[in-house]
Amino acid sequence: MIDSSDPLAWEEGQRVAVGALKAGQSIIMPTDTVYGIACDAFSPTAVNTLLAHKGRGRHMPPPVLVGSADDARTLARSIPPGVDLLMQEFWPAGVTVILEAAPEVEWDLGDTGGTVAIRMPDHPVALDLLRVTGPLAVSSANLTGQHSAVTVTEAYEQFGDALEVYIDAGPVGQAYADAPGNPGSTIVDASNLDSGGPWRVVRRGVVPYEDIQAVTGGVWEQ
Repeated sequence: MIDSSDPLAWEEGQRVAVGALKAGQSIIMPTDTVYGIACDAFSPTAVNTLLAHKGRGRHMPPPVLVGSADDARTLARSIPPGVDLLMQEFWPAGVTVILEAAPEVEWDLGDTGGTVAIRMPDHPVALDLLRVTGPLAVSSANLTGQHSAVTVTEAYEQFGDALEVYIDAGPVGQAYADAPGNPGSTIVDASNLDSGGPWRVVRRGVVPYEDIQAVTGGVWEQ
């Protein structure tokens, strides 16, 4: 259990977390919305292990968290103009965007249909870690069908000693306490924009999709 509020503990704890990720393990980390279970996005074995921890199959691939918009550009085939506006206005924040994955990126997140869901979280500890590790596959820290953890204790209650590394950053999600809908990020699909398709709302989360629509414009399918 790593106390990220203590600079000395976090300095050492970050090394432990990075080591666990490099070894193919999953860890628990904070985000701005809920706690996440994270692993190396470029290790198929690690991703399969993460899905197994959650009780999920390949049909439910994890999103990828990034530490910068530049990292997102390396993972996507292209960034349509509307998505660029989204990234400028809402990142870092609770908005996940689905894009066509860059064909040259070697990974296997599951049955993605050639897409990738990307988000830059608005949490200093998460960003600190992501800027060291690079992109991570991160899903909400809960067993499938159970509530999303907003404290590290809630995450531990679900995963226990099956995971070796827990990063404690206190309660998360307070910035979105009054938000309607799912406590996780809002997910929008922009993977068909380049072929003339519409935006699609996949999940209504902490950021109203109407706010995103007002910034990006375009045709939206709810």
